[in-house]
Amino acid sequence: MKKNVLAALVAGALVTLPAAAAESYSLDARHTFPSFEVLHLGYSLQRGRFNKTSGKITLDTAAKKGAVDITIDAASVDTGLDKLEEHLRGEDFFNVAKHPTITFKGDKFAFEGDKVKSVAGTLTMLGVAKPVTLTATHFACADHPMAKKKACGGDFVATVKRTDFGMKYAVPAVADEVTLRIQVEAFKD
Repeated sequence: MKKNVLAALVAGALVTLPAAAAESYSLDARHTFPSFEVLHLGYSLQRGRFNKTSGKITLDTAAKKGAVDITIDAASVDTGLDKLEEHLRGEDFFNVAKHPTITFKGDKFAFEGDKVKSVAGTLTMLGVAKPVTLTATHFACADHPMAKKKACGGDFVATVKRTDFGMKYAVPAVADEVTLRIQVEAFKD
């Protein structure tokens, strides 16, 4: 009889415990710079990044769920070379006049413990949407020492074929396979 009473009390206490809720985060544009690497003429990896990115992330580590919505300003492409950036913004590559943004939306998170290991979703570039899985090479959440609120961040990587998105200029001299890297930091709302 005592065991039944104790079991009922424990069960009742568990029902009244607050459920872990999803937490919402906004990207920190000062520390989020998607970048790319592509082999040029078989000689070297050429790199560039995008300087303007915005978005939201929702994480529920207890339920092992999440959602991400990232928007990249394609015109903010930065290689350190003005003429190259002008060409990249044109019709041969990102065609920013017609397609000003690149987006990634994902809601299929894989966790290892409370750390995100990958996010599967849809990358949209040049008006073409394709499934892409970003794999975390690093991920952490903690109280930010300066902002005095929770922050999460990580480094994510994927390889895509640019021709899958209609970007065919100079293939194969400029490789079809492109490594995407998204370093991201976000503050809890």
